[in-house]
Amino acid sequence: MKKKKIALIVVIVLLVAGGAFFIFGKNLLKKPSSTNEQNVTADVQNVTADVQNAPDSSVEVQNQTSSDQAGVEVTTEGAEAPTVQIPADKQQLIGVRTTEAAVRPLLKVTRTVGRVAYDETKLSTVNTKFEGWIEKLYVDYTGKYVRKGQPLASLYSPELVATEQEYLNALRWAHPAGEKGGIKGMLSKDAQSLVDGARQRLRYFDITDAQIKSIEKSGKPFRTLTIYSPVSGYVVNKAALQGMRVMPGDKLFDLADLSTVWVLADVYESDLPFVKVGDTARISLDNIPGREFVSRIDYVYPALSAETRTAQVRFSIPNPGGRLKPEMFTNIQIKTPLGRELAIPESAVINTGLRQIVYVDRGDGNFEPREITTGEQAGGMVQVLSGLKAGERVASAGNFLIDSEARLEGVVK
Repeated sequence: MKKKKIALIVVIVLLVAGGAFFIFGKNLLKKPSSTNEQNVTADVQNVTADVQNAPDSSVEVQNQTSSDQAGVEVTTEGAEAPTVQIPADKQQLIGVRTTEAAVRPLLKVTRTVGRVAYDETKLSTVNTKFEGWIEKLYVDYTGKYVRKGQPLASLYSPELVATEQEYLNALRWAHPAGEKGGIKGMLSKDAQSLVDGARQRLRYFDITDAQIKSIEKSGKPFRTLTIYSPVSGYVVNKAALQGMRVMPGDKLFDLADLSTVWVLADVYESDLPFVKVGDTARISLDNIPGREFVSRIDYVYPALSAETRTAQVRFSIPNPGGRLKPEMFTNIQIKTPLGRELAIPESAVINTGLRQIVYVDRGDGNFEPREITTGEQAGGMVQVLSGLKAGERVASAGNFLIDSEARLEGVVK
């Protein structure tokens, strides 16, 4: 019993001692913690003041350090356009080449085809101004070459024979035998006017003065009249036949002088603004290899063909030896100077259908996509109306691969 009391007293003492330690020991632990918090707060305030008073370079260093620690390259370009970066080794692999945009003379070359045609100013036709019949035909096939003054056909015409007889009678009355004076002299003066009228009518029938003199010398009318060629050239159309009856105005022969020929070229509607009279052209033919004819535009026809939407331009070419024959096909290059313009190679422009884009070399492998406005194309170059300045370099080869990379990276949409 006595032992139980002693054990109970020990337990009570331990409980009292534990409670006292719990109460007083907790307060002792809180005091050092409060002191540490105050010290940390003071340190933070001091650091903040140092940062605010420090120069900007220290902030940049801290930012750069934090960025480096994160493993990200920060590029601040401000308001500059976005670029796509192609390292030098990749540029060599894809064959990137750059060309400088420069002001240079542009020469537009219009290539087209044409055909050889007759020179219409050297075409002649032979017809009659009286009714008659062809009794003899000297030129009996198409394509024959005739010289000026060469006989073509002989015709019999009762009307012409009557006019010749009238002319002879007027001559006899104008120069009667015997003395002059009196009634014969008066008749002679009136007959002279008849002679002049009859001679003029013969001339209206295209009778030459030499033929009229032959009629005067012979003293009798010619039964047939010979028609002579008015020019030297080829017979391109023959309507005359042996024994055929002809009426006034009927066409007997068409003659063409081929010493000069025309070349008629078809020019598309879009090229017409750059083609004008006086422009130089080079004309070549497949059947005359190695030979070029240089000529200038003589005339631009005022109407277009509804089927081909082309207009014709005309050249005149000397044809010595007759090597150029009508309806031959020709190849034509028309050169038109456009003056000095800002231009880049055609290959540098990427046409999306809605806009034209070039990639401007910004250096260090950076290429900036830029929209430009283009003008005319000439000699592999394209005129730049806006979007580029002289001296800027653009990618002229490999730019499609640069464009693909730019689209993958979202630089171009």
